[in-house]
Formats: sequence, C-alpha cells, structure tokens
Amino acid sequence: MFKRHALRIALVLAAALGCSVLPAGTATSDSVAPPGSMAGLGDSITRGFNACGWFADCTSRSWSTGSSTSVDSHRNRIRTQNPDLTAHNDARSGAKIADLAGQARAAVSQGVDYVTILMGANDACASSESSMTSVADFESRFRAAMQELAAGIPQASVFVASIPDLKRLWSVGKDSSSARTAWAAFGICQSMLAAPRSTSAEDEARRDRVRQRVTDFNGVLARVCAEYGTCRYDGGAVFAYPFTLGQLSTWDYFHPNTSGQRALAEVTYQVLQSSSPAVADV
Repeated sequence: MFKRHALRIALVLAAALGCSVLPAGTATSDSVAPPGSMAGLGDSITRGFNACGWFADCTSRSWSTGSSTSVDSHRNRIRTQNPDLTAHNDARSGAKIADLAGQARAAVSQGVDYVTILMGANDACASSESSMTSVADFESRFRAAMQELAAGIPQASVFVASIPDLKRLWSVGKDSSSARTAWAAFGICQSMLAAPRSTSAEDEARRDRVRQRVTDFNGVLARVCAEYGTCRYDGGAVFAYPFTLGQLSTWDYFHPNTSGQRALAEVTYQVLQSSSPAVADV
C-alpha cells in the first residue's frame, strides 16, 4: 500500500497529464500508481558532467535520473513509491535546443511515462554574444520537441525546468581566481564569463543582454509548455535558485557538483509536490 505522500506525488504527476485520475464520485484511494518509466532529456547538467569525475559524465549523480543517494534525484524519489521504475538518461553533454527533438524521439522509443527537460544553457553560453541561439529558433526547436513527445507518448507527463541564471554564475565566481582561471583556460560560456572582473559599461551591458536571452528562453519554455496538458513548467524555480560557488565543480566552476545536483533535484521536485499552477512568470 502506498503512503499518503506517494499518492500525492502520483496525483500531481497525473494532473500534469491533464487527465482524470479517478472516476467521478470515486473516493480517493491508494490505487493511483507513480510512473513506471522515465527519461531525462537535456545537456551536460542532466548528464551530471563533472559531478564526480574529471571532465566526464557522471549520470549516477544526475538531478533527474541519477542513482546516487547523495543526490536524491527524481528517479530515487519516485522509486521509493515504485521500486520497479526504469530510468533512461537521453541527455547529451554539449547539447543545444536543436538536439532536443532527437532526444525526444529516443524517449518515445522507450515508451516512458515521465520526462524531464533541462535544456538551453548552451544556447546562451556561447563563444560570443553573437553566437547565441535566437529566441525565435529556440522556440521553434522546443516546440518541435514537444510535438514529438505529444505525438509519440501522449500519456507521458513532461516536467520542464527553467534554465539557470548565468549572471548568478558570474556573480558568485568572478572574485575567485580559480574560477576565473578555469573559465578562461577552457573558454567556458564566454558570452557571459569573458572579462569577468571588468566593470566597463560595455561588459556590464553584455552580461545583462545574455541574462535577458536566458529570461526570454525561459519565457518560451513556460509558454510552449502551457500549451500541453501533459506539461508542467517549474515556474522559474531553477532560474531563481541562489546557487553558491560551493555547489559548482572545482574543475570548471560551471557545472553543478554533487551538492549542486542535489539542490536541482530538491528545488524541481518541490514543484511536483506543489498544487500551485505549473506556469509562472520567469
């Protein structure tokens, strides 16, 4: 018999499906089951990159599908209610929104019941500001991926996480010599992180424009997700989360470490536990 908490999560996931969980007039019971399978879509964050190895994927520490108890991922939390849950990590390090439709097709082939999406950081984190993905292209690509999911696995609930605030990343790392060295040596997110200690009007304006691009991308995620009864957006929870330097990998000062992955799992899963509307301003 599922505990009351298990029933609540199952009902929230079923609500994300936009379907009736129980027949009219039927009393709530423990008969509602959580998902039996899931897939994590996205980029290096969902792959757990640099969370436990030197410039390598560490999927066991993924906020979405990871098996490590130190992260307490969506997979692990759902498995406390359904030990038979199977999880697939279809994300790819370095992926951009243009790659999401292909990942969606993989999830469709797996016939999953639950999908998480965290995608878009690489579309703003470019080698230069001019290399960022346009908002229009981002929207068309995200819409195409959602259409793939809706057509192929219409029963699946989809959870969409907002893109983290890249300016927050700059803010917590700009005064660290180790972070600045890593950003420069590896050419990380130069659209935002170039000249990190510069206070010139030009550099300040560039950072604000990159942040605005992320905000615009998150607006797309919210708007398109809202078009599907199966989709739930995090309401900007990841974007608003105050990540600290201690939650970043000390190898690149960009990707979440184990602590950062755990924070992602917690803040996003709280949305699933909430009965508040799925879409909020970013």
